[in-house]
Amino acid sequence: MSVEFWTTMPATPLDRVAETAAALEAAGWTGLGMVDSQNLAPDPYVFLTLAAGGSTDLGLMTSVTNVVSRHAAVTAGSAFTVQSLSRGRFVLGIGRGDSALAHIGHSPGRLAWFEQYLESVCAYCRGEEVPFDQVSIPDHIAPPVADLNLADTPDASRIRWARGIDPVPVEVSATGKRVIEASARYANRVMFAVGAQPERVAWGIETAIRAAEAAGRDPSELSFGAYVNVVCHDDVATARRIGLGASSLFIRFSAMHGKVNGPADETQRKVFEAVHANYDMNHHSRGSGSQTTVITDEFLDSFAVLGSTDHCVDRLGALVELGVDKFSIAGASFASRDPDSAEAGLRFADEVIPLLAG
Repeated sequence: MSVEFWTTMPATPLDRVAETAAALEAAGWTGLGMVDSQNLAPDPYVFLTLAAGGSTDLGLMTSVTNVVSRHAAVTAGSAFTVQSLSRGRFVLGIGRGDSALAHIGHSPGRLAWFEQYLESVCAYCRGEEVPFDQVSIPDHIAPPVADLNLADTPDASRIRWARGIDPVPVEVSATGKRVIEASARYANRVMFAVGAQPERVAWGIETAIRAAEAAGRDPSELSFGAYVNVVCHDDVATARRIGLGASSLFIRFSAMHGKVNGPADETQRKVFEAVHANYDMNHHSRGSGSQTTVITDEFLDSFAVLGSTDHCVDRLGALVELGVDKFSIAGASFASRDPDSAEAGLRFADEVIPLLAG
């Protein structure tokens, strides 16, 4: 099985995005993702278009967009734009939303809304029509087009200009049971954001397979990936320091509303709940956030992958054996101003990826 390794676009000035993409491609990464959080980062589709111009084979992905801040047709139109410009290298990564919504005063999209949006955006991204009753614009905001009394109007919605462009794969960042189940019904790949513990990833895969079967979908049509926090460094204390901030973000996802998703023993459950209760969105994903003060070393070492090359290969290899064929790696970055983080990022690409990519 071929295994993909993706990373998140490091903090990069717009005029150096193409250069950074070229460096990632040369280092052996399969692809890069760009966050969609309008108050914290530039537009991901512009970033990824610039990255496409600096690379030849590097995959490009929103990591991740959400189901609230952009209409499904707008999201699909942007996705097809990057897909066309990159000659088929784009993947639409999507989830319920987090920081993008928090910074406009809202929580993640409701589950019923998420599933309806996901069904629609997947149809758009396959080039199919979406019935107007699934377009989800309330009449009190904009009346139906029929109210204009024109000679003729469209009777359904589709991305009409995208004929001849490859369909855009849709991957869902999923943590909770209901999001995993919805993803299994509609998406191309489920990207589990549940940590690196094999029992938690196995739970996610089993949940997705059961949901696909119940919906009459062949589970073999589904692929599985994982967001994993990894720092490849021989000094575990240094690895913990580097990986703590980004890990806190993903730990919180497993207790987004205070209830822990997935298998966890009592000690682990207490850490999940404490991170939720102490999470400061003003220090989102930063090591300086109050949420990091309640994460024990023991918990961090199990949730993330922190340690030597052999340790990283063993931990990630265990997830490959479960059926994970794509990793989105968060943690150390070769572009970091922290020399330890930069060294760990380079080491992961030089020593870990070649042993697992296949």
